Amino acid sequence: MPPRCEPLCHFGDRLYFTTFPHPPPTPQVLNRLTSEPGNQPRIRGRARGGPSASPDDNALYYYFTIDDQLPYLSFFQDWGPLNLAMVYKACILIHELLEDKDLAVHRLILYSSDDPHKKANSALLMALYVMIVQRRAPWEAFHPIAEMEFMPFRDAGRGPSDFNLNIQDCLWGIWKAMQNGLCDMNEFSVEDYEYYEKVENGDWNWITPNFIAFASPVDTTWIKQMKGLQDEKESQPNTPSRLNNKDLALQRKLPTPFLNCLDYFEKRNIKLVIRLNTELYDRNTFLERGIDHLELYFDDGTNPTDEIVRTFIDVVDRIIDNGGVVAVHCKAGLGRTGTLIGAYLIWKYGFTANEAIGFMRIVRPGSVVGPQQQYMYVKQLEWTKWAALDELRKSQANNPSKALALVTPATPPAEPEDDSDSMQMTPPRLTVTLPPVTPSRHIAAATAKAQDIAPPGQPRKTPVIKRVAHYSSEEESNDEQGEADDELPPLNVLPPVTRNRIKPKTSRGATISEVRTMRVTRSATGAATTKKAATNMGSNTATTAQPSSPVKSGNGPNKIPRLATTKTTAAAKAVAAAAKSTTGMTTRQGVIGTRRPPVSSPSSRLPTLVPSKRPHHTSSLSEVNIVPISGTKKTDENTSVTTSDSWMTNNASAVVLPVSKANGRPGLRSVRRRRSSFSAADVIA
Repeated sequence: MPPRCEPLCHFGDRLYFTTFPHPPPTPQVLNRLTSEPGNQPRIRGRARGGPSASPDDNALYYYFTIDDQLPYLSFFQDWGPLNLAMVYKACILIHELLEDKDLAVHRLILYSSDDPHKKANSALLMALYVMIVQRRAPWEAFHPIAEMEFMPFRDAGRGPSDFNLNIQDCLWGIWKAMQNGLCDMNEFSVEDYEYYEKVENGDWNWITPNFIAFASPVDTTWIKQMKGLQDEKESQPNTPSRLNNKDLALQRKLPTPFLNCLDYFEKRNIKLVIRLNTELYDRNTFLERGIDHLELYFDDGTNPTDEIVRTFIDVVDRIIDNGGVVAVHCKAGLGRTGTLIGAYLIWKYGFTANEAIGFMRIVRPGSVVGPQQQYMYVKQLEWTKWAALDELRKSQANNPSKALALVTPATPPAEPEDDSDSMQMTPPRLTVTLPPVTPSRHIAAATAKAQDIAPPGQPRKTPVIKRVAHYSSEEESNDEQGEADDELPPLNVLPPVTRNRIKPKTSRGATISEVRTMRVTRSATGAATTKKAATNMGSNTATTAQPSSPVKSGNGPNKIPRLATTKTTAAAKAVAAAAKSTTGMTTRQGVIGTRRPPVSSPSSRLPTLVPSKRPHHTSSLSEVNIVPISGTKKTDENTSVTTSDSWMTNNASAVVLPVSKANGRPGLRSVRRRRSSFSAADVIA
């Protein structure tokens, strides 16, 4: 008997997701046990009933997991989401399993441990595959796992997590990046990504086609020389320096990561390098290569000022519009770097703060640390307003004839002093006195009317089984005993004045009998009929008795609602019959009265992606309008547009091991582990 797992979440196209108690069994054990009859798992949303004759009883399942093959390499207490290279590997692995002829009749189940970290990472990989490869919208990709509970992702800083980043944020961030041509999986290279993210090779990542985030290059020789010059200047202030910065750059040998960075940036059209931390290298090394350099320093673990953000957006947007690339770095290239790049994504493309953080942490894990998360969340609306005003000013500059003046509120001038000179310069005031605009008159009238309306009587919280209407002669004795009445006032009739159960006092000098005469009671005939029916039918049927004549006439009170009987559900049956008769009517979206198919419905697709202006994105995802959901076709027969499977053949051999007698099924290659220059001690909590 295989271990019990959670009900399967169906993603469509033979894809399922589930979790096992930690530690989960191996795929070999699960595939051997589930091949036996009676060991089929339960699908989420299906009834738990007894034996059935559905096709699920004889279905074949194939289990696979990525918990050990794609581990997250944390900086401190962070544990996800997995980086873009692992997303790419998972997509190719799932695609290869779907294309395996030996598994054509099997249902593929991606499973993980119920450990909250591995559970969230695996579920996000499955949802990203559905969204990236099968072109489903983010809400459709998340729908199969919407009922599951996931631990939110946390940042790489110290202390407890106080900002929650969930799976939906990551899905929407990747989706918006794909819509704006910022994440093209056709141009993605696993080898380059895993090589340059290592510290010994440079430690940088492409965030978008126009942004590179990297750790600060360190030149220890230059730092020592600058420190010596500083000490020499302090000891001999009047003596001129023997060397300048340009001479220092020529006399030393740069470290290998720094040289890799310079060579790579020079070849990849990097126009500007922005430094956000203290000086750890000579800026002339970039200037000599024709790369501009800008200083925008602010302290580590803190938030930038509005002037820094405004300067960053203006300078960067000008370079990007001209087709250039900007490289941004702080000490580790995570916190301060991710904050400013995220601000640009919000200003330029309309990301939310959560979407920008989720997207950047997949592309470069660890981005945006500590209080910078709350800072982006608070400032996102202000940056959006900046974008609207900048767009308006840009349109006015392009079309001066259609320019609209921005109306800004003006503060009225101060009152002049009471002297002759100032009174002569002040224009005469209005002599007409205007009545004050105040709602006090209407409020007073409405309050007076509300006080005249007495509140209706409240029914019992636990109705009595047998309850008979009383005559007016019996009500006096019941009123003296303080019993409650369960009658509600009829429609279109003012509610009666209720009595005080404790003391039978009257208001405004009225007597008890006068107050009682104001109450509306049912007629003696109707009360006698109800009382007789309740006596004959017994306690079980008395609760369903409904007075008919007072309701039909509209003169009697409304009885407390009882349980519906066959007589009272006649109207409901009529409505059901009418609904059943209209099931044949069709609309533009389908048949009325029928439920929408599950997530696997091919009617909903990603909107047409925004075409890219860059020549190297001619075969990007933005050129695909509608792609079959099965993902089996390689090209469209009628057009030359590349389908979603085109990128699957790119670098597939570097990601997935081919099928052989040893492994039996496609599998992932070993992960190239890296070490990072980021340390938890670098983050100010």
